[in-house]
Amino acid sequence: MKQIHVVAAVLRDVRGRILLARRTEGRELAGLWEFPGGKVEPDESPEAALVRELREELGIDATVGAEVLQVTHEDAVKRLLLDVREASFNGRPRGLEGQALAWVPLHKLADYPMPPPDRPVVAALLAQV
Repeated sequence: MKQIHVVAAVLRDVRGRILLARRTEGRELAGLWEFPGGKVEPDESPEAALVRELREELGIDATVGAEVLQVTHEDAVKRLLLDVREASFNGRPRGLEGQALAWVPLHKLADYPMPPPDRPVVAALLAQV
């Protein structure tokens, strides 16, 4: 079974809203919303991967903070480890890969359709309130 390690960020604006990115057409789970991030490359730390992915996808310089949650999700072909961290950033996030972005108030996160591994992250964030 293929193993995939993905890192994602909880990015907050000055109003406390959380940034979500919409998966683009042609990708698995297209149209669903997710926390921005991406795959950890071989010999790359999760922190370095998250900084790299946020620069590539959003054009921001990020500083990785505390762990929010790790989620394991399996389907018929792969085992995914989703490693979600708080992160601060400099710059203005832009969808450099054509993805839509939305700043979402915490209490409205559950209204956005998300891939199954992202849903426990929303529950964990809501439980922190």
